[in-house]
Amino acid sequence: MQRISGIKYIICGIVFTISLTVIAAIAVRAGDIYQPAAGYESEIEDDSAVNNVNDAVNDIIERMTLHEKVAQLFIITPETLTGVTGVTMAGETTRDSFSEYPVGGIIYMEQNIQTWDQTRNMMNSMQKISMDRMGIPVFLAVDEEGGTVRRISGRLEGVPYVPEMSYIGNSKNPRQAYDIGRVIGDYLSRLGINVDFAPVTDVQTNPSNSVIGSRSFSNDPQVVAEMVSKEVKGLHEYGVCATLKHFPGHGDTAEDSHKGIACSYKSLEELECCELIPFKSGIEEGADFVMVGHISLPNVIGDNLPATLSYTMLTDILRGDLGFHGIIVTDALNMGAIVNMYSSGEAAIKAFLAGADMLLMPADFYGAFNAIVEAAESGRISNERLNESLRRIISLKLKVHQSSDVKSDIGTEEINQEQGLETDPYSYENSETGFEGVIVEG
Repeated sequence: MQRISGIKYIICGIVFTISLTVIAAIAVRAGDIYQPAAGYESEIEDDSAVNNVNDAVNDIIERMTLHEKVAQLFIITPETLTGVTGVTMAGETTRDSFSEYPVGGIIYMEQNIQTWDQTRNMMNSMQKISMDRMGIPVFLAVDEEGGTVRRISGRLEGVPYVPEMSYIGNSKNPRQAYDIGRVIGDYLSRLGINVDFAPVTDVQTNPSNSVIGSRSFSNDPQVVAEMVSKEVKGLHEYGVCATLKHFPGHGDTAEDSHKGIACSYKSLEELECCELIPFKSGIEEGADFVMVGHISLPNVIGDNLPATLSYTMLTDILRGDLGFHGIIVTDALNMGAIVNMYSSGEAAIKAFLAGADMLLMPADFYGAFNAIVEAAESGRISNERLNESLRRIISLKLKVHQSSDVKSDIGTEEINQEQGLETDPYSYENSETGFEGVIVEG
């Protein structure tokens, strides 16, 4: 990685500000790629249409075996699914593995994403495998925040470097967060990726924090709230699901939950005055997922139980107080804060009973899977509780699938005109943004 100087850092920020409006107003042209889906945000207003969707979801669930139901709760890497190192395609091995374990989602890392065409082909093939096996889409997810946490930006041909969100927050201009959501949403949707584990919704309040830092928009909760809601809106315009993370806020911890217990000693009242403000804003904007961090809050729940495993945090506060009705996904369950204290099976059961809908990257997928199956068979996890999460998962999948099918009578130029943006023949392929290859270490 290249560490840029202070002067170059400032210049990059200025250039990015000037370039962002142009980038957000253009159509990515990288091969024969479909137009972005318009109408993601259109709501079903007719009661009969709502009932039809609910009936379709229930019909799908009724046809599923317990094995299939439990598989839908997991998001894992393609390596975990197939047992193959460095997966870059979805072929017969993937098809056979998915047939046995039709998981709800696949998360892709840098080693999986090498070129534009290779990535697009892999996503399209994976989606076909899911449709053939289950009749419903699979969530195809990446951590595409920008800056130090990105799998695609500035790495694939023709896709410009997206900087840290602190750049955007420092502008104090929410339109820049909206534009960056559109930029990311555009290239993700064209690649066939339908879930972004972003935006980071944490408020960076602890100078000693080593895990969030410049990934956060700001240390001001109101600024973060505005930026988050606008980025969610931008992602949605291209049919990409947005994820608020890391609930209830990782910006105040001194520890890194990748390594072990990370604590916030704030009370619930203190969280409500700071950390929870951006989550409320993102939820009101219609964020699809909330990712829960492995953060201990002894002054809220009375002990060091990670929030991921806490009924108080997930069900009472996130569902109840904040009114979130979307999918609750855990942060990766192979992180130190979990594996140092719990087996994969125990962590999976505790997280699900606490209120999580989807379980991300358990250290031992098969152990976690079998534990959930056994808990469902024994009645520890009720059929009603299992179906509750499946309704959220499948409803969103059908919504995303409908959005991607629009392929759109409205092209990018028309979308830009509707938004009052200038259209330009500019393309990422011949981009001269100056951001490619510039990496700020953090």
